[in-house]
Amino acid sequence: MLKELVTYVAKSLVDNPDAVQITEVEGEHTSVLELRVAKEDLGKVIGKQGRTARAIRTILAAASSKAKKRTVLEILE
Repeated sequence: MLKELVTYVAKSLVDNPDAVQITEVEGEHTSVLELRVAKEDLGKVIGKQGRTARAIRTILAAASSKAKKRTVLEILE
């Protein structure tokens, strides 16, 4: 559910939605979502001073707390 949420938000922001890839790494207590986008779309996902990335992480934190799970978003180049 959380992976699909981040995928939807990321694909809505970028110019090249086919290049969006999300890998989920499950840990014992924490799950890490690794987001990869096209190089030219990296700025759109991060936003000015990281505001867009912070907003995505806030939405993810709210959704993951509802699922009683800790999830972290990493944006990779």
